[in-house]
Amino acid sequence: MFTGIVEERGRVRRAEPDRLVVEAATVADAAEGDSIAVSGVCLTVVSNEPDGAGWLLSFDVSPETLARTTLGGLRSGDAVNLERPVTLLGRLGGHLVQGHVDGVGEVLDVRPAGDGREMTFAVPAGLERYLVEKGSVTLDGVSLTVASLDGDRFGVALIPHTLGVTTFGDRVAGDRVNVEVDVMAKYVERLMEATR
Repeated sequence: MFTGIVEERGRVRRAEPDRLVVEAATVADAAEGDSIAVSGVCLTVVSNEPDGAGWLLSFDVSPETLARTTLGGLRSGDAVNLERPVTLLGRLGGHLVQGHVDGVGEVLDVRPAGDGREMTFAVPAGLERYLVEKGSVTLDGVSLTVASLDGDRFGVALIPHTLGVTTFGDRVAGDRVNVEVDVMAKYVERLMEATR
C-alpha cells in the first residue's frame, strides 16, 4: 500500500523485455522482495546494488505489466517516480494507493497557472465513473486532486513543489500516464451492485 507521495525521481538505467533497472538515491533500504511503486506501478525489488553515490534497483516485469502500463515505453535515461510502501507508523499524506494501474491515460493540455501548472487528462472509457470533483486520483504514482471534470476528461492543478519532485515537471501534451482510480470508489460500486 502506498500514499501517492513520491519520495524521489529515479532514472532508468536499463529497460529490457523482462527487467527494469532504475538508479535511485534515497530508497537505499529497499531489500530483495520489497515493493516499490515505480511511476505508480507496484513492482518487487529483485536486487539492490550500490552504484556510485546511489543504488541500482532491479525489478522483474511481466508482459502483462508492460502491456497495461507505461513501463513498456520506458527507455534508458527516462525519469520515474519512486515511492516505498507506507508503514503503519507513517502518516497517510496522500490517499490509499495500491500500485495497481487501472489504465493508461493521456495528457491533453498543459497550461501555466501562476507559479504552477494546470493539466488536463483523458482516461480510458469506463474509468471516468470513479472520478469526482475534489476526489483523489493517482497519476504516475502521484496522489492528485481532481480540480475539474468533464466526461472522460479531468483537470488537476500542480504546485511548483510537485512539478519539481515528480515527473510532472516534464510532462507535455500527448504523454501517456498510468492511472489508478480511488480504490474506495471501486469497493463502493461493488457493494452497491451486490445490493441490487
